[in-house]
Amino acid sequence: MELATTPLAALLRHAAALLAALLLATPAAAAADVPVAAQAARPLPAPAAGPGAVPGGAPGAALVEAPRDYVIGAGDLVRITVYQSPDLSLEARVAESGTISYPLLGTLKLGGLSVAQAESEITRGLRDGQYLKNPQVTLLVTQVRGNQVSALGMVNKPGRYAIDVVGMRLSELLAMAGGIAPDGGEIVTVTGERDGKRFRTQIDLPALYGANPGEDPVLRNGDVLFVDRAPVVYIYGEVQKPGAIKLERGMNVMQALAAGGGVTARGTSRGLKVHRRDADGQIRITEPAMNTRLMEGDVIYVRESLF
Repeated sequence: MELATTPLAALLRHAAALLAALLLATPAAAAADVPVAAQAARPLPAPAAGPGAVPGGAPGAALVEAPRDYVIGAGDLVRITVYQSPDLSLEARVAESGTISYPLLGTLKLGGLSVAQAESEITRGLRDGQYLKNPQVTLLVTQVRGNQVSALGMVNKPGRYAIDVVGMRLSELLAMAGGIAPDGGEIVTVTGERDGKRFRTQIDLPALYGANPGEDPVLRNGDVLFVDRAPVVYIYGEVQKPGAIKLERGMNVMQALAAGGGVTARGTSRGLKVHRRDADGQIRITEPAMNTRLMEGDVIYVRESLF
């Protein structure tokens, strides 16, 4: 058989030559690929930390607000414990001057300090006075009297509440007071003292929690919150439930009529009368449309049908 002269033999020889060339080129190609692989294995630079990123944390992680520590005030009852030194452990009430009397150290000024700062102050005094080599001091506020605010009026749990964290806001205190009572209004009045001067401000709760949140004020010792009773309108005549109705924001005549249970079988929604007191104190009587908005103190009369 003449393989040397056949086309098949020529094809086989050509394939063998190509295979030999590939085998010879493989080490060089592998060597050339090493820098590329090393470059691919090199870790990519971390993305720049955007707004709110925590250093050392996951990219884009939101900043967490630092815990707010309580500030000791006059009238607070504190319990101080020193490890393995029962003679130096005591319970004392902070005086009006913000001080307490402590064994060996005498009068200590704790008012205006956080719990951690007060612990450090006592520890430093015991160590610097060479009373203890390595004192371990723990301070606990067992009764808060120095920083309190009052919630009055139409809240579910009126009373005095301790400001147990620095920077307590109005929304937080309202939550502690159980929220606004069903008959409470939407305006909260805050009175207190700032920089030695009396102040008074009114907060619109729907605006505070709406799409465009308003200012949520920080409360201070001695502040008073007052929630007034919600405004009402009155409805009488041929309605199912005559009496006072809470005036919701934007309420119109039709909504008030629905809140009153609707007209009776003898009543009619035609010819309604609204009695309204004007700026001069005079009572004006009008026949409103169903979409007429009501005002605080309006009195709606539903007459009897003639047919």
